[in-house]
Amino acid sequence: MNELNTKTLVWDLPTRAFHWLLAASFVGAFVTSESERLRDVHMLLGYSAVGLVAFRLLWGIVGTRYALFASFPLSPRMVVDYLKSISTLSPRHYFGHNPAGSWAILGMLALIAATAVTGWAQAVELGPRWMEDVHEGLANATVALVVVHVVAVILSSALHRENLVRAMLNGYKPGTGPAAAGTRWFVALLLIGTVGAFWAGAIPAPGLEPGQSIVQAAARQSAPPTGHRADRRDHDDD
Repeated sequence: MNELNTKTLVWDLPTRAFHWLLAASFVGAFVTSESERLRDVHMLLGYSAVGLVAFRLLWGIVGTRYALFASFPLSPRMVVDYLKSISTLSPRHYFGHNPAGSWAILGMLALIAATAVTGWAQAVELGPRWMEDVHEGLANATVALVVVHVVAVILSSALHRENLVRAMLNGYKPGTGPAAAGTRWFVALLLIGTVGAFWAGAIPAPGLEPGQSIVQAAARQSAPPTGHRADRRDHDDD
């Protein structure tokens, strides 16, 4: 069979669902971060992001071949060699994550988790005032890493002549290699259903009105409740 016409399942369905749900949650949380009216939406999306990170940490231990952290080529030497090969416009091809991408993924997971934790601490007033600056700094660092990740995906797609965005949509990469052990559709449905239930208000979120969906939160026109960072600023300035 012509190898150019063959495809191999690399990304299982839970990994793909996680990827796009996390992207939507983080982008949504970042966009709403400066809006007082959309405070509850921001918090809902932040909770979603940290919950998805927790899922990915678990899936990195029990998931399929290329989702496992054990499959990530994290050796510093491999990273250096890979980055050098990029300069020759002929980098080594990896069926799963390449060394630079592996570190970028771990970095994004750590930054998103830290951003969510500091945001929660700020919202419930557990930390000092400068916690807000730490929260915003972490969010900005995450955005910078995401931009680098997107540029790297575009560059890698061009160099390897494969559409990595499409691969993260359908799960398949061109060529022949060890395949992921199934799509794991049940786990993906459970993940999507849990996030959907959370966004619908069926799963309560600390600090938010019980039963409030993300749509209802977006439609609210009332001022943010006492305890939000705006109130903290007024209190600290007194």
